[in-house]
Amino acid sequence: MSAPTHIPPHPATRRGVETRLPWWALVLPALAFAALLLLILNPADAQATGGDPAVGRLFEQVQQIVLHQGS
Repeated sequence: MSAPTHIPPHPATRRGVETRLPWWALVLPALAFAALLLLILNPADAQATGGDPAVGRLFEQVQQIVLHQGS
């Protein structure tokens, strides 16, 4: 004698489901991006500046481009 198999019912699909993010899920990535952008735009403030001066010149050119785009 075989046992009957129970098939679980399919979950009902709900339309209009709202997904709400906590406030920090949007604010923290934005703050991290802003902090990294400031470090890139102003490399003179970094403590470990050194190495290849071409990298510093590249950052200065990027900073000038970004600042001129905002004007």
